[in-house]
Amino acid sequence: MAANVSDHLLQRLSDWGVRRIYGYPGDGINAIVGALDRAGDRLKFIQARHEELAALMACAHAKFTGEVGVCLATSGPGAIHLLNGLYDAKLDHQPVLAIVGQQARAALGGSYQQEVDLLSLFKDVAHEYVHMATTPEQIRHLVDRAMRIALVQRTVTCLIVPNDVQELDAVEQPPHKHGTIHSGLGVSLPHIVPREQDLRRAADVLNAGQKVAMLVGAGALGAADEVLEVADRLGAGVAKALLGKAVLPDDLPFVTGAIGLLGTRPSWNMMQGCDTLLMVGSSFPYSEFLPAEGQARGVQIDIDGRMLSIRYPMEVNLIGDSGPALRALLPHLTRKEDRSWRETIEADVADWWTVLDARAMNEANPINPQRVFSELSPKLPHDAILVADSGSAANWYARDIRIRRGMMASLSGTLATMGPGVPYAIAAKFCHPARLAVAMVGDGAMQMNGINALITIAKYWREWEDPRLVVLVLNNGDLNQVTWEQRALQGDPKFDASQDLPDFPYARYAESLGLLGVRVDRPDQIADAWDRVLAADRPAVLEAVTDPDVPPLPPHISFEQAKAFASSVLKGDANALGFLKQTVKDAAQSYLPGRKGQK
Repeated sequence: MAANVSDHLLQRLSDWGVRRIYGYPGDGINAIVGALDRAGDRLKFIQARHEELAALMACAHAKFTGEVGVCLATSGPGAIHLLNGLYDAKLDHQPVLAIVGQQARAALGGSYQQEVDLLSLFKDVAHEYVHMATTPEQIRHLVDRAMRIALVQRTVTCLIVPNDVQELDAVEQPPHKHGTIHSGLGVSLPHIVPREQDLRRAADVLNAGQKVAMLVGAGALGAADEVLEVADRLGAGVAKALLGKAVLPDDLPFVTGAIGLLGTRPSWNMMQGCDTLLMVGSSFPYSEFLPAEGQARGVQIDIDGRMLSIRYPMEVNLIGDSGPALRALLPHLTRKEDRSWRETIEADVADWWTVLDARAMNEANPINPQRVFSELSPKLPHDAILVADSGSAANWYARDIRIRRGMMASLSGTLATMGPGVPYAIAAKFCHPARLAVAMVGDGAMQMNGINALITIAKYWREWEDPRLVVLVLNNGDLNQVTWEQRALQGDPKFDASQDLPDFPYARYAESLGLLGVRVDRPDQIADAWDRVLAADRPAVLEAVTDPDVPPLPPHISFEQAKAFASSVLKGDANALGFLKQTVKDAAQSYLPGRKGQK
């Protein structure tokens, strides 16, 4: 059988090093699905339960490998379903290629069934490159450009292939004549280093500072050694944006942890007290958690010049890769002999861990969610891959999980969409099948996407070298993060009609799929439960029945937040007594950190 366009498309992807495609079939891509069958071991098709999950898996693939994640969907509704996962990739600057079907060329413009203007649909999410194939001669250069642009620009690209084009005979080498394109494979990505004079300007600012704060993000992943050396030279503390949680381990005494609403008190204090700010590989959006304008001099390093000086008015803006740029900067930095600023930060960090440990042990009804995370943290192997979903689970992941060197970690950072936790963990297992993956998910996200994604785990887990994939579900019956936002930001009481979730037997459902299911509803069960799921011979769901009234306290409560919080109580929040009691307990730990837990 002669190769058709679909065979050629897949062969070209294989030539680019693609080994896995996440997707869901449909008649708009029947020919491509048939070619996947013929491709054999060259390309593995991972069947998601929904196209959104496939796109989220492709995004996670990119995050955990640095490669282009590839997802596949049929025309019309399947293509539309991809969008949320693709926006997750776009906003977190991840290279992802979406391949979608389309109705036959002769039908386009005729209001045909499932005909959607896909070029317009994808024009924003894949704004760097979205094209539709109309002839076999295009396939080679469309794949080449889509892959290369995704890698170079760290963005989403999209190829649309009408179903009749998929079936045409392949043209692997276009004719050598006017109007044809002859493209090639591969790209070598450079290490970008700022100019020497700009490095010296940056060093002058940093050397002049007496109280230097650093903020690192996902762009600094892989540059741990350079970040450590610069921080040591400058006597700086280092805060981490949530996507940069794995940049540095949390056992370093000068690492202040997360920043922002989900952040730590040491990060807040450091930003309020610094006179110099060095941002590396981060586009952390919440400027109210950075120094006030005019308080500090600033230097920023980012590979994307468009992201410079938009969160804080920096004095020196450097375009460069984090590791090479910091290495080039180091010879210009003078070691600060006065370590009093660093010592202040380290004392604050040590006290904060004591506070968190004490808060985790506070009694709750029935389980304090902080304790579930706190007891997991020391049990994690050094090479664990951690993912958190959006919601209150992200708060406890940000604060109570102490990342160690060698771990990988991610979540939906900029889009902060609900539902990526389990599909991210699935992709992590395909990319690193010998490593443990742990997804930390709220019951809202679990009901939205995670339940279906468990079916995918049940389908594939026997293929993984290490079968362990643990899904922690916080079962509190509440869309908890939004409930707290209603109270603290809007001053409204909990609106039961929107916030209460139907009960669901997460652990028993896992067992029905042949997975391990463990349910805990008492704090003394937590440690043994973690031991069971972490030692299991198959994937597991740990369902923890947790108290929705435990507050995700921000590191600093503004007057407006306190006023709104009080307003929600006065308006008759049905949970007021419970959450006021828990708030008092957690707030007390900031002043009485030695106490083991409040009853």
